[in-house]
Amino acid sequence: MKRLSPRMLLGLTLLVIITACAAFAPMIAPYSPVATSTNVLGAPSAQNWLGTDQLGRDVFSRILWGTRISLQVGAAAAVVAVLIGAPIGLVAGFFRGRVDFVLVQVIDIFIALPGLVLALIITAMLGTSVLNLSVTLGIVTAPTVARLVRGQVFVVRETLFVEAARATGAGAGWIIRKHIMPNTMRVVWAQFAINVSLAIFTSASLSYLGLGVPPPAPDWGGMVRDGSMFLPLRPALSLAPGGAVALTVFTFYLIGSSMNDAD
Repeated sequence: MKRLSPRMLLGLTLLVIITACAAFAPMIAPYSPVATSTNVLGAPSAQNWLGTDQLGRDVFSRILWGTRISLQVGAAAAVVAVLIGAPIGLVAGFFRGRVDFVLVQVIDIFIALPGLVLALIITAMLGTSVLNLSVTLGIVTAPTVARLVRGQVFVVRETLFVEAARATGAGAGWIIRKHIMPNTMRVVWAQFAINVSLAIFTSASLSYLGLGVPPPAPDWGGMVRDGSMFLPLRPALSLAPGGAVALTVFTFYLIGSSMNDAD
């Protein structure tokens, strides 16, 4: 049994805590995330641990509920990226030639475009919702998955066991299914975790710009934007959701970047 690296253990521990916050938000949150009150811009207290926002909503409750939205968007976007990017990378890396040339040109065009700008364009076309945001971020990060898988396939297809399979008359589909895919999955899983962190960060950025999950949903990026207007008076309105974004992104980055550390 392989031993997990300290970075992986830390990442998994944080992930369990974050996932528990999302799963049990209805039981942990003291208030509804959309319930308003007359306690507008209230300071942190025993009743409202992080204070209240400009509509009297409990900031702590909104951050807990916002965990659900962020994880949904991040995970769904990473799944879309793998479903689009992995097959493209497999085909380009295995067949090479003209197929590889054409697919690489398409991949390079998307990679050359700034991710946030591309996400802004697609979101403006599709509209703002959790589903549209997930699809948009999946499309934006799919080229990275495709290029990574393509590079890994280049290595695996030259190994002796693949050459032996070819010598026995095995077809391309069988070789890809039995040899190529299993030996690229570790890289795919590592990139999956990193893509979750990228999707959460980009989602928060889009929400800050007003193109994320529409209000009154408790979205971290939107909370940072709304709280920035009252930063001198109530810094927790922006710092708390901003810290939640940073911690969650850090968690998935730890997991993804440390997958190769296990021994």
